[in-house]
Amino acid sequence: MTLHSSSDKPVYVRLREVIADAILAGRFRDGDPLPSVRALAAEQGANPLTVAKAYQGFQDEGLVLVKRGIGMFVASGACARLRDSERNQFITTEWPAIRDRMKRLGIEPADLVEGEKA
Repeated sequence: MTLHSSSDKPVYVRLREVIADAILAGRFRDGDPLPSVRALAAEQGANPLTVAKAYQGFQDEGLVLVKRGIGMFVASGACARLRDSERNQFITTEWPAIRDRMKRLGIEPADLVEGEKA
């Protein structure tokens, strides 16, 4: 997990993306413990309060469970719900801009598939 500092996004949003990517990639599975706020802050070079804010968003969505005195854990079904949410976000927000740019540049979907095979 790495936090990219060159982004225009707020740090807590970038931290959220780092954590979400780790869950989607399977580095953290349902029931797995997540790094502590302090450990993740040290690893990412972020303020612990900012990490806590990123984790709080996941808690609010039911993707992370807190076990007092033990730590934070990935909730059951979190990966599937996160994947659905990220997929919906991509289709409704990111894809229209990509599709429009492809159209302006004269790129067909088949061009992209052929490019991957090369």
